[in-house]
Amino acid sequence: MPWGLFGADFLCYPKDMRTLSQEQISQVVAQGVIEACRYLPLEVEKALREALEKEPSPLGREVLKILLQNASLARKEGLPLCQDTGIAVIFVEFGEDLKVSSLEESLNEGVKRGYQKGFLRKSVADVITRKNTGTNTPAVIHVKIVPGDKLHLTLLPKGCGSENMSRLAMLPPSSGIEGIKEFVLHTVKEAGPNPCPPITVGVGLGGSFEKAALLAKEALCRPLGQPSPQPQIAQLERELLEEINKLGIGPLGFGGHTTALAVHIETYPTHIASLPVAVNIQCHAYRIKRVVL
Repeated sequence: MPWGLFGADFLCYPKDMRTLSQEQISQVVAQGVIEACRYLPLEVEKALREALEKEPSPLGREVLKILLQNASLARKEGLPLCQDTGIAVIFVEFGEDLKVSSLEESLNEGVKRGYQKGFLRKSVADVITRKNTGTNTPAVIHVKIVPGDKLHLTLLPKGCGSENMSRLAMLPPSSGIEGIKEFVLHTVKEAGPNPCPPITVGVGLGGSFEKAALLAKEALCRPLGQPSPQPQIAQLERELLEEINKLGIGPLGFGGHTTALAVHIETYPTHIASLPVAVNIQCHAYRIKRVVL
């Protein structure tokens, strides 16, 4: 079943199903968003260290050293990786043999607690009045029903600097692979230093207008550098990463080879007359936390 925007409160449950309480979920989410904002994933630190060894630009190497020092200090002192602690995006894999009461409410309560307890900047505001909600809620929640009785949560506090550089195009099918590559490269080149490189580039191909955008963000949930299981798509990921790193943008835009650490692509069948392509960019402060209940 595809990702949805809301919880699974509409379901009817047999009495013998496994049950999770609102409090259990809220506690895990609260701690999860704190850890996501403070601790750079180890695979991202590893990629930065590998980039440091290969980076030919002296200034680029200095910037990478600073980013690694920043990650180390954040982990040691329990401080946010970046002042922008993001809008909370939550991907939920909801086991069909699981009973949960008020899933959306539980998730938002967890986000609220986490941002308060962790002294994280609250950046969510009304889209028209721009009045801050004061809690960094509501979160952006996507739910997929899966087999089993577990609740898998991927917490992705998404910063604005990278999110604002994301783009979507409805290309004609005749554009083909070359048209896809051209659009992705143009998007990254136009973004320049704004998304705080080295970036990770999530690409969504296919589906419809909104599905492509969701695929691009879902691609960022994949462990860094893990290739697509589809050989042709894995090859396209490698080609795009190579071309992006030839742009010369470099760490934080100061020039160099390391503009991106990885390109992740997710695909979905589409209409014969359409070729949706979405690009969602993640900054060097790769905030993500995966938990299972």
